[in-house]
Amino acid sequence: MSLDVESLRSQFPSLSSGIAHFDGPGGTQTPRVVGQAIADTLTGPLSNRGASVASERNADRTVREFRAALADFLNADPLGIVYGRSATQLTYDFARVLAAEWGPGDEVVVTRLDHDSNIRPWVQAAERRGAGVRWVGFDPDTAELSMDDLRAALGNRTRLVAVTAASNLLGTMPDIPTIAHLVHDAGALLYVDGVHYAAHASVDLPALGADFFVCSPYKFLGPHCGVLAAAPALLETLHPDKLLPSTDMVPERFEFGTLPYEMMAGTTAAVDFLASLMGTVGSRRERLVSANAGIERHEEHLLTLLEDALAALPGVTVHSRARARTTTLLLTFAGRDAAEASKFLAERDVLAPSSNFYALEASRVLGLGSEGGLRIGLAPYTSEDDVRRLIDGLTAYLG
Repeated sequence: MSLDVESLRSQFPSLSSGIAHFDGPGGTQTPRVVGQAIADTLTGPLSNRGASVASERNADRTVREFRAALADFLNADPLGIVYGRSATQLTYDFARVLAAEWGPGDEVVVTRLDHDSNIRPWVQAAERRGAGVRWVGFDPDTAELSMDDLRAALGNRTRLVAVTAASNLLGTMPDIPTIAHLVHDAGALLYVDGVHYAAHASVDLPALGADFFVCSPYKFLGPHCGVLAAAPALLETLHPDKLLPSTDMVPERFEFGTLPYEMMAGTTAAVDFLASLMGTVGSRRERLVSANAGIERHEEHLLTLLEDALAALPGVTVHSRARARTTTLLLTFAGRDAAEASKFLAERDVLAPSSNFYALEASRVLGLGSEGGLRIGLAPYTSEDDVRRLIDGLTAYLG
C-alpha cells in the first residue's frame, strides 16, 4: 500500500495557502484533527486532575492517553514518558539532575554533529561540576560521525554520552545501537536527541539502546512541546528539585506545575493521525510502524527526484552525504548566497529557510561559519508539485 498524499494533504488547512513547505525540520504543518483536539480539550469541561467530576476525569484521562500514545510511538513504557515544554528544556532539566553526581575527573562526551540543545546543556553542566568534556567530530566530506573519535573519547570516567540519532542540519543518522553498546561497555549513560529522527523513522527505544530519548511532537505533525522517554526504573534513581507538596511519582516528579492538557491531547491526536495513514488493521504500534514505512517510501521517492534535479544545476553543493540519512538536504551555492536563495524562493511561496539551525558546531565544521546553508526538508505532505516548484525556483535563481 502506498501513501495517499492527496488525501493526506486535504487534512491540513494550512496547505490551502499555496506555500510549498520544505521547513519541516523546523516544525511541520498541523492537521485539522490536532487543532480540534486542542480546542476541544481546552474548552472542557476541564479542571486539574482528579476523579470527582467530569472536568477532573477529562484531565486525568488526557494525561494517561498522552503517555500511552507516546509509548506506542516510541515503543517505550508509558510510565517512562515525561512531558516537557521543549526538547531543549527537557535536556537542561535532565542535565542538571544527572550532573549532581559528577565531579572533577568525570567526563561527558558530546559531538559536533548535534543541535546545540544536545551540546550546551551538557557542556555547561560539566563546567559547573568541574567535570571534563570530550568532543567527537565528523567528516565534512562524508557527513559521517567519527566512530574512531567516539571510541577514543570513552573511558572509565565517562559518565554520559550525548549524541543525535539524526542531524537536523545534514540528516546524518549515526549507528545508535552500536554507539549504545560502546557507551554501556564504558559504564556510561546514553542520551539521544531524537528530534529529527522521530520525524523520519520508526522509533524503537529498546532496539536503539538509548537510556534517554528526547523528541518534539511539533516535528511530526503535533503541537509545540517536548517528550522524553526512559525506563521507569532509571527515572526512579533521579531526584530533581521540586515543590514539597508535588508528587514524587515517576514520571510526574519531572513535570513541574499544572500540565497543559490541551497540548497533550493534541500530541495524542497527532500520533493517532499518523497511525491512521496506512489502514486500520493491527495495534496502534503496528499501524504506526506501517505508516512510517509508507512515509519513508514516499519521501525517498521525492528525494530521488530532488537529488537528480539538483545534480543538473550549476554550482550547487549538497553537504548531506552520509550513507544513512533522513530526507533532509543542506545546500550551498558557488558564488551565491544561501540566504538570498531562500529569499528568492520565498517570493515564489516556496519555503526553504537558510541558517545554521542551531547546529552551530556542525556548520562550523563544514566551513560555513554561523551562516549555514539552505535546508530542504521533506515531509509526509510534500508533493511532487512542491518539488517541481522548488527546482524551478532554484533554476531561476541560479540562471
